[in-house]
Amino acid sequence: KLQSLKLLWTLKPPNRTLHGHLRLLSSDVYSQYESVRQGKQEIPKYFNFASDVLDKWSEIEKAGKRPSNPAFWWVNGEGEEVKWSFEELGFLSRKVANMLTKECGLQKGDRLILILPRIPEWWLVKVACMRAGIVIIPGTSQLSAKDILYRLQASKAACIITTDKLAPAVDSVASQCQFLKTKLMVSKGSREGWLNFTELYQKQSADHSCIKTRIQDPMIIYFTSGTTGYPKMAQHSQGSLGFRPLLSERSWLDVTPSNIIWNTADTGWILTSVASFFDPWIFGSCVFMHNLPQTDSAVILNTLCRFPIDTLVGAPTLFRMLVQNDLSKYKFMNLKYCKSGGEPLNPEVMEQWKSQTGLDIHEVYGQTEMGIICCVSGGMKIKPGSMGKAAPLYDVQIIDKNANILPPGQPGEIAIRSKPIRPLGFFSEYLDNPKKTAETERGDFYVTGDRGIMDEEGYFQFIGRNDDIIISSGYRIGPFEVENALIEHPAVVESAVVSSPDPLRGEVVKAFVVLSPNFSSTDQKSLISDLQDHVKKTTAPYKYPRKVEFVKELPKTITGKIKRNELRDKEWGR
Repeated sequence: KLQSLKLLWTLKPPNRTLHGHLRLLSSDVYSQYESVRQGKQEIPKYFNFASDVLDKWSEIEKAGKRPSNPAFWWVNGEGEEVKWSFEELGFLSRKVANMLTKECGLQKGDRLILILPRIPEWWLVKVACMRAGIVIIPGTSQLSAKDILYRLQASKAACIITTDKLAPAVDSVASQCQFLKTKLMVSKGSREGWLNFTELYQKQSADHSCIKTRIQDPMIIYFTSGTTGYPKMAQHSQGSLGFRPLLSERSWLDVTPSNIIWNTADTGWILTSVASFFDPWIFGSCVFMHNLPQTDSAVILNTLCRFPIDTLVGAPTLFRMLVQNDLSKYKFMNLKYCKSGGEPLNPEVMEQWKSQTGLDIHEVYGQTEMGIICCVSGGMKIKPGSMGKAAPLYDVQIIDKNANILPPGQPGEIAIRSKPIRPLGFFSEYLDNPKKTAETERGDFYVTGDRGIMDEEGYFQFIGRNDDIIISSGYRIGPFEVENALIEHPAVVESAVVSSPDPLRGEVVKAFVVLSPNFSSTDQKSLISDLQDHVKKTTAPYKYPRKVEFVKELPKTITGKIKRNELRDKEWGR
């Protein structure tokens, strides 16, 4: 469909600095995307991120037209360090591509499940798969044997690459996966039935010709975070994640070839593909990565002090955790920009971070299916509690149940116009699930399933998931507004608000609260009363939590989103 549709250019004039850096990509590539961006030609028929972007930057690098910082920079906190230029990334990824095709027998269109922590091999495999036309399926290292079985069976993957830590879990279910032919292990040791990734790829030739891929060919499949029901397989094409940033008049990252970006998200999350792969490398930036076996605030803060990272990207949980520290003890080497995505960030946390570091946090809103939907780009006014304006190429609106556009100030469902032209950036489909794919459409819009509100200036504010809304005594209450009120209290580190059954009101607001260590010994009964009074004063009194439970931690998805459905099911005995 993309081949026959012309892109409508309805956005503001392009950022000249940003497009100046893109011009380096070579005259043929730049002129092609510039013509598409201006509506002078159709979206190109063929596109491959490895050959059309990464290899072009390698040529620019050789010509001495790019800053000397690496393309990829990895540390593990134990003295080990890896630095690759674009040329080295190309050299090594071609060897891996040869291993996958010649040694493992994988062909264009085959699917490969990639379950690795934040180690360099994850990036090598991803680039290699693009070179060979193999469809990548990233997964988090936190997956159980049951999770892996479901993914192997649903995707019909022919190959899996993981570590020695997860190999036993794979072996326990492999006999039930008829399509699985090859198992590769990233390890210094060996295991029966597994090929050693490092030993095998290092023996390969670096002579490999990148396969020609159509822009709509499948490239990557993400199992959705699954806060409700079984995860669905959201498939993205070669162009939806890799080509879209080339057409944008502004980047949510606001980066150049001189920037060094560190994103702390798990490798199983789409944010790592967007913030640690496609978008930085399109602009020739350096992707920085720390192994981070555990999310340790001291390690993160010290890393920011030791390395010239200028852009930090993370989930709201990251910033909530960091502001619990005395940040005056840390002097960041080069940090200038902070981005938060995955769930709304509480204004209180933004204020604490700003007061202690002098830095603003720019919010980003997106989904596995859509990539970045809204963002606060550099130079935009920051409105606490707002996730910014519609991202380039997307016409984002607030609609009602009949797909009518609602006026500013009126709450409804966040939706993106998908007709008559489906924008580049949309996922292709939920694989093997046409019913679920169709359910995302309402009238001329793709419906996100999130509720929000837009102001007169086009800024969007998140209210909550449709299924998170609490209706108590006829009042509709969004959990985020209650959580915002709670986190302003010094006793609260984090909270999650859900509905709880009540014989009189049908359901009431219940808050699960993670306490600050300073309040752990406080009398709980008086503290509950204090928190309830605080919410009544901070927001509308009917929204206060009639039930409060203190917990050590909140259940979360790998993306850092709070699993409110899990807490809600517990309350309702489901």
